[in-house]
Amino acid sequence: MKLRLALAQWTIGSPANFGAFAARISTAVAEAVQGGAQMVVFPEYLALELAATLAPAVRADFVATLAALQSVHEDWLALFARLAREHRVHLAAGTFLLAQTNGRYRNRAYFFTPDGKHVFQDKLTLTGFEKQAGVIEPGDALKVFDTPYGRIAINICYDAEFPLYARAQQQAGARLLLVPSCTDTDAGATRVRVGCMARGLENRFYVAQSVTAGEAPDNPALDTNTGSATLYAPSDRGLPANGIVAVAESGATWLIADVDFAALDTTLQSAQVAVPVDWDAQSRPDVVRARVEKLG
Repeated sequence: MKLRLALAQWTIGSPANFGAFAARISTAVAEAVQGGAQMVVFPEYLALELAATLAPAVRADFVATLAALQSVHEDWLALFARLAREHRVHLAAGTFLLAQTNGRYRNRAYFFTPDGKHVFQDKLTLTGFEKQAGVIEPGDALKVFDTPYGRIAINICYDAEFPLYARAQQQAGARLLLVPSCTDTDAGATRVRVGCMARGLENRFYVAQSVTAGEAPDNPALDTNTGSATLYAPSDRGLPANGIVAVAESGATWLIADVDFAALDTTLQSAQVAVPVDWDAQSRPDVVRARVEKLG
């Protein structure tokens, strides 16, 4: 079975209002579907593009921005539900920082099905920036989702740098990991890229990364954006030797690429390594802790 993905390399814009944002998103999804996409993946912090609709004094204050954006949450859900239904696609709607009853926010990735229903995965480990904001909390549940293409999972950006999340999702049956990301330095982009490649190798599954792109100097939360939309696979016989199935061209909005689950299954029979199978070897009692040996 093959699954055609559209991974966003989303240039941050400056919409005048929610309607303008929705129109741009709608046009982009239609283009992805025209390219054959069956699953569309937007990047982390997509909702923060809407900071451009706020007064300068509000968008200059990150906490005030989060509070102000709560008023469009229902419109956000309605927009992506409609697009999923209209185009009969699965749609990962980037992330929305959603207010909780305790006054804090969670960085939430919504995943819509072709009937317009949705599930979500919250970010589980906060970056330094998110901790410093003082109002964001991590999620408390790790999930996988059933689809006609098999089980998929989501790691939001920084979460992809931690192996045990993806490992637990792989053990729960995930065959594809979606990584909506947002980085503002080349170093940050490298960390997420290396994390994605490592998670693909360790778990012998595909990893699909979407990114924010471009410069948005009037949007403090998204002023600089780095990285490339990329589809990764384990580097082994019958699969790309460099672990990269496809990477978006500079300036492109979409990376359209196919996930070939049958090829992944076929190559398992001739694989050079079997990291998922051998995973527990690193937990043997005699090696679970490093032994200190003194020299001389």
